[in-house]
Amino acid sequence: MKNLIKSFLYFGIVAFVVSCSSGGGEENESGENTTATSDDSYKPTATTTKDIGVGPVKHVDLGPIDANKAAIGKELFEAKCTSCHKWSTEKYVGPGLVGVTKRREPEWIMNQIMVPDKMTAEDPIAKELLATYLTQMTNQNITEEQARNILEYFRQQDAATN
Repeated sequence: MKNLIKSFLYFGIVAFVVSCSSGGGEENESGENTTATSDDSYKPTATTTKDIGVGPVKHVDLGPIDANKAAIGKELFEAKCTSCHKWSTEKYVGPGLVGVTKRREPEWIMNQIMVPDKMTAEDPIAKELLATYLTQMTNQNITEEQARNILEYFRQQDAATN
């Protein structure tokens, strides 16, 4: 009985360590490292239509950056997102977000924030990110207004870093 308990404990520890590992690079048949270093590996082609993702947001009117919305978005981001995302180019649990408004359409960003489970099930970019980061983004029950405020914070941050 003790050996059985030790075996379960051993396999549990191994499973935990493997699930928490950074994933390291994988080599393809030619020996090249295939680890993605950022989430911008998806590059739409000229024949690709506008990538807005799947979800309730179909169009976003962007005007000048609204500092009030950005301030609300910053609070929301810090409360709900920073356990997995950092404002950097480095991978954390999820991708670093510097430049996200340059890489993704505003509708895609808002849909990813609002319905990440639907996005990873149906959107090719979100599927690719899930395959890269191996972690499903948690649905935080963000409303469209909250997502718009977070998007405004992202726009403000990207404008300040470029």
